[in-house]
Amino acid sequence: MHSRLLAPLVFAVACAAPLPSAQAPGSGDPALDLHHASIVIDTHSDTTPRFQDPDWHFDERHETGHQDLPRMREGGLDVQFWSIYMGKTPGKGAAIREAVERIDAVHQLVARHPEDLALASTAADIRRIVGEGKIACLMGVEGGHIIEESLPALRTFHRLGVRYMTLTHSFHTSWADSSGTTETPEPVHGGLTGFGEEVVAEMNRLGMMVDVSHVSDDTFRDVLRVTKAPVIASHSSARAVADHPRNLTDEMLKALSANRGVVMINFYPAYIDTSLVEPMRELFKRIGPELAQIREKHADDPLARSRAFRARLAKEEIPRTPLDVLLDHFDHAIRVAGPDHVGIGADWDGVPSMPYEMGDVSQLPNLTRGLLSRGHSPETVRKVLGENLLRVMEEVEAAAAP
Repeated sequence: MHSRLLAPLVFAVACAAPLPSAQAPGSGDPALDLHHASIVIDTHSDTTPRFQDPDWHFDERHETGHQDLPRMREGGLDVQFWSIYMGKTPGKGAAIREAVERIDAVHQLVARHPEDLALASTAADIRRIVGEGKIACLMGVEGGHIIEESLPALRTFHRLGVRYMTLTHSFHTSWADSSGTTETPEPVHGGLTGFGEEVVAEMNRLGMMVDVSHVSDDTFRDVLRVTKAPVIASHSSARAVADHPRNLTDEMLKALSANRGVVMINFYPAYIDTSLVEPMRELFKRIGPELAQIREKHADDPLARSRAFRARLAKEEIPRTPLDVLLDHFDHAIRVAGPDHVGIGADWDGVPSMPYEMGDVSQLPNLTRGLLSRGHSPETVRKVLGENLLRVMEEVEAAAAP
């Protein structure tokens, strides 16, 4: 049975969007009631490689990692965009092949759990699926290198259910500059090339959201100049709160707002807590050669590569940060970009640590409780939890060419 909880207070302030069809009685906790009455969407999870592991079971609660079905249900997460990601791959066609295998793994996951999961292609699909008491599954390709300069590959990924593409990852593509992650690479293109502009235009035509997380500031500005539809930052935070190139400046937050887009706040302590930026940079500088060896050793075996990465990181004591630090990013983005332009992009299983009180997806209600405690209205919180992203999806779909 679907567990959306609805209290009279929540009903009075709810947005006009339809609620899930089955509600349980109110819990007596207004924050929990609001959380479970809302459509809760996260736009970035890297749990996806585990779907290809025959020894890992999605419907079992795990002591490691950030996400599985029991914890998603407990945390009230209704919609997940699963990341289709791999780093640089050797040989032409390798990235496309690995992406197809990972997309297939998402399809197979949904097929194995038809009572709990369903694939969504549109915002209307999401509302219907959540109303049926299921979790809506979508996908985002993380890194334009994965299409290998092929618009037909981009179109094929869209046909397979991909609904956004992050234009770069931590390195430049042949057509767009990246912000980097631990280190900022020297610009090569000064933003988008001509082909990069074609990619953005084709994504607009398809109705695929353009994702500006990971891109350089110049690429960000070029995207907003070219796009005919709202864009998203699927997992980025506020640079004014934590000075990291993966985050958006106030100028960028305002530009995203003017574009009617949305920034989905990243939860990774190394991106959101300034005091951890340098320690984490040093950590990855120290273990970087080992991670590179793992990537080279398992270049043709994504499952072995994923297992080896997790095993190596498990040997390290990864710093965490208080939940209040994460809430500072939400506060700042809501204030600068506006309450209609902020959402959730936690980066589940894509980063080695999460804030305290947000150790995995089961603790998502703590975010709702924290936002309410800081004075944000239930209507604003409901938008941040999911309605803002749904609105962007609807506008991107409306802007697509027939």
